[in-house]
Amino acid sequence: MHLADTIRTIPDYPKKGILFRDITTLLGDARAFRRTVDELVQPWAGTKIDKVAGVEARGFILGGAVAHQLSAGFVPIRKKGKLPHTTVSIPYSLEYGLDQMEMHDDAVSRGERVILVDDLIATGGTAEAAIKLLQQMGAEVVAACFVIDLPDLGGAAKIAALGVPVRSLVSFPGH
Repeated sequence: MHLADTIRTIPDYPKKGILFRDITTLLGDARAFRRTVDELVQPWAGTKIDKVAGVEARGFILGGAVAHQLSAGFVPIRKKGKLPHTTVSIPYSLEYGLDQMEMHDDAVSRGERVILVDDLIATGGTAEAAIKLLQQMGAEVVAACFVIDLPDLGGAAKIAALGVPVRSLVSFPGH
């Protein structure tokens, strides 16, 4: 089984010219979901990982499973205003304008080893902001892991330029 075969492509979503890579089909396939989590975990099995951070929303699904497998804690990184306790935030660029992402101010401790997990890396803006937020709180971001990379959009290179290794399981051309 190739993981790419379990990912549905939806043309012209959310707008014309975009090929949306939908992982809900992968998540719904028990073997593919299990293999995805196993492959995301594999490089760090047996090493000390304190926390796994997941970006809302698909990063919660994948990150929670990866954290469980690594016996690590889980840190949700959410859009502004969604977390109930005291937060720290960072602005990041969207296609049109700025948004903010937040995490609880006590979610990571200085020196903790953290892996960032999300479903897809495209331009890298969201992942870059999440990494900077974690580092601002003193975490050591060991790696950024994604199911899908869209290398033509340069996100993985942007994250690697921050000194954070990138792991992706599948790549698709285009955007």
